[in-house]
Amino acid sequence: MHNTTAMLIELGAIILALGLLGRFAGRVGFSPIPLYLLAGLAFGHGGILPLQASEEFVATGAEIGVILLLLLLGLEYSASELVTTLKTQYPSGAVDFLLNALPGAAAALILGWGPVAAVVLAGVTWISSSGVIAKVLGDLGRLGNRETPVVLGVLVLEDLAMAVYLPILTALLAGVGFAGGSLTLLISLGTVGAVLYVALRHGRLISRVVSSDNAEMLLLVVLGLTLLVAGIAQELQVSAAVGAFLVGIALSDEVAEGAYNLLTPLRDLFAAVFFVFFGLSTEPSEIPPVLLPALILAVVTALTKIATGWYAARRAGIRSPGRWRAGGTLVARGEFSIVIAGLATAAEPQVGPLATAYVLILVVLGPLTARWAEPLARRVGLSPARPAKTTRDEAPGGETAAAGENAAEAEDAGGDSGTGCVCGEAGRSGTADDDEDAATEDDLADSADGAASTYR
Repeated sequence: MHNTTAMLIELGAIILALGLLGRFAGRVGFSPIPLYLLAGLAFGHGGILPLQASEEFVATGAEIGVILLLLLLGLEYSASELVTTLKTQYPSGAVDFLLNALPGAAAALILGWGPVAAVVLAGVTWISSSGVIAKVLGDLGRLGNRETPVVLGVLVLEDLAMAVYLPILTALLAGVGFAGGSLTLLISLGTVGAVLYVALRHGRLISRVVSSDNAEMLLLVVLGLTLLVAGIAQELQVSAAVGAFLVGIALSDEVAEGAYNLLTPLRDLFAAVFFVFFGLSTEPSEIPPVLLPALILAVVTALTKIATGWYAARRAGIRSPGRWRAGGTLVARGEFSIVIAGLATAAEPQVGPLATAYVLILVVLGPLTARWAEPLARRVGLSPARPAKTTRDEAPGGETAAAGENAAEAEDAGGDSGTGCVCGEAGRSGTADDDEDAATEDDLADSADGAASTYR
C-alpha cells in the first residue's frame, strides 16, 4: 500500500475513534482525556494496533495541539484580570506550589530519577485541570457558590505560573548550564512583564491591527502570528507554548472572542491528537511497574490539593463547608500535566508512564472528591453539621426546591472577603439581593464555561 494512502487510512481511523470515544465520555459524564490516553497506548509501540505511516504527522499535530491549548488559554484572560488575580491571590498560589509541586519533586528523587525529572514531576503534580473542574462545577450546580471564584483564582495563578515554569523546564531539558538557564529565565520574565504592560496600555491598538470582519482572515492572521511567535520563542528556549500563551493575552475584546470561537474546533482536534501522541510515546508494558508509585502520589497530592483549596477559601473568609468543597474541586489533574510530561519524554522517558497512570487516576478521582469531600469532612467531624434551613417551595424564576438546596449550599459557603478574583468577589454578603446574586452567577458561569471548553 502507498505510504500516503496508509497515512490517510490511519489518520481517519484515529480521528474517528477519538470522536466515538469523546461521544461515549460525554454520555457517561466524564472527561475524554483518559480515553484519549488509552487510545494512544493502544496505537503505540507494544499496543494492539501500532501505527506505521502516520506517526510523524501525529507528532507534528501534537506540537500544534500544545500551542493551540496555550493560545486559547491566553485568550480567556485579559492582562488586567491576570494582574488583579496576581495581586490579591498570590499567597494562595504560593501555598499551591509548595503543597503540590514538592511531593512530585520528592517522588522523583526517591525513585532515583535525578533533578531534571524532579522538576518535570513537580509540574505534573502541581497543575490542576480547569477543563475537568469547570465541568464538575456546572454538573454540581456550584457556579454561583461563594467558593467558586477562589477555585477559579487558583487556576488562573497556575496558568500564569506556567509562563515562568515552562522556560525553566525547557532550559533544563536542553542541558543549558546555570548561566544559560538564568538568562533564559530573565528573558522569560522580561517577556511576560513586557507583554502584560503592552497589553494593559496598548491592547486595543494591537487588537485593531489584528482585527478583521472576515472570519477567514482573522483565523489566518491569529494562527499565523501564534505559530511565528511560538517558533521564535522556541528558538530562544523560552518555550513555544509560553509564546502562544502571551499572544493570547495580548489580544483583547472582540478580537479575542472572535479568535477563540474560530480556533476552538482546531484546538479540540489537535489537543486530542496530542493526547494520542503522548500515549503513542509510552510503552504499555512500562505502566504496571509504576502503578503503585502513581497511586501513592495521587493520594498524597489529592490531599494536598484539598488543603490548598481549604486554605485559599479560608483566606477569602468562606466558612468550613465551602472550604472543603473548594479543596475537593481542585483535585483533578489533566491535560497540562500531560503537556509537561510530553515535553520531557525524550530527555526523561521514565516520567511518561508514571504521568500517564497518575493522570488516569486523578482525572477519575477528581469529580468524586469534588462531590464528596465536604460531606465526608462533615461526617468525620472536620466540618460543622449543616444547620436546618427553611427554603421556599419555589425559587425565583420557577426553579423548584432543588434549586433552593443549591442556594442553601452556596449560603453555607458565605463570609465576607477581602480577596479579589478575576471571576467576581469571593465573599458576597449573605443579604445581597436576588438580582445581584443572579448576575454574579452568570459571570461565574461565563468564566467556568471558558475553562470547560479548554482541555487543561
